[in-house]
Amino acid sequence: MRLRPWADKIKLACKPVKVRDCIPTRSGCTHLPMKIPLTASTLFLAGWFSAIALGPDDPINPAAFKEPVRVACVGDSITQGVGAGGRSYPNQLQALLGDKWKVGNFGVSGRTLLRKGDLPYWREQAFTNAQAFKPDVVIIMLGTNDTKPQNWKHNAEFFTDYKDLATTFRKLESKPRVFVCRPCPVPEPGNFGITEKNVLLEIPLIDKLAKEEGLGVIDMHAALLATPAMLPDRVHPNADGAAAMAAAAFKALTGKAAEPKK
Repeated sequence: MRLRPWADKIKLACKPVKVRDCIPTRSGCTHLPMKIPLTASTLFLAGWFSAIALGPDDPINPAAFKEPVRVACVGDSITQGVGAGGRSYPNQLQALLGDKWKVGNFGVSGRTLLRKGDLPYWREQAFTNAQAFKPDVVIIMLGTNDTKPQNWKHNAEFFTDYKDLATTFRKLESKPRVFVCRPCPVPEPGNFGITEKNVLLEIPLIDKLAKEEGLGVIDMHAALLATPAMLPDRVHPNADGAAAMAAAAFKALTGKAAEPKK
């Protein structure tokens, strides 16, 4: 006997739940009513089936998880929190999400997405640690350092390397949802060799990857585009800029707007 998908049949109520058993016959399926007790296990399974059926941009329901939802933030110095005075966007995201979530910061300053970049994220212990974190969600924000001239000369490999990185995480036993970020804006004239011109060339590639691979998108570029003062060195967001990033990530994960500070 094979149960039809529970996500379509189980309804939350304070009584046994009716589903139908499908018994194969020569003429098709004969459906027999069946009762499943509404226990903590069946409720969890109902939430789990619903969770795995979500689309890439659908909100995540922490009630569908037995333990806090584990979010791995992968990135460079912006993720690490350089310039934010100890208030990195992952740190502020944790505060917004609360104790039903566990946010890990796996940002490493100066690192590139490109394998042939001057400092590839691929070689970092943080990359290994992010995988060992057994994340339920991965937020990738790399690409800023790839815009430097010595790295951008390998731009033909940007899409493939990004796809490989996302696939590495998607193949983990924890089967995480993966979100890719449009990089933060770089107010002119840029800094450290980093340029807005090349960031704008990356964004269509990131969007294409998300569409083809079914990944979520977090628009960190839009979150800061109208407030260049939040990027005082024209690359790294200050604490307020990191707060805007955390709010953008919060909205993508929960489907809700972050509550303003009181």
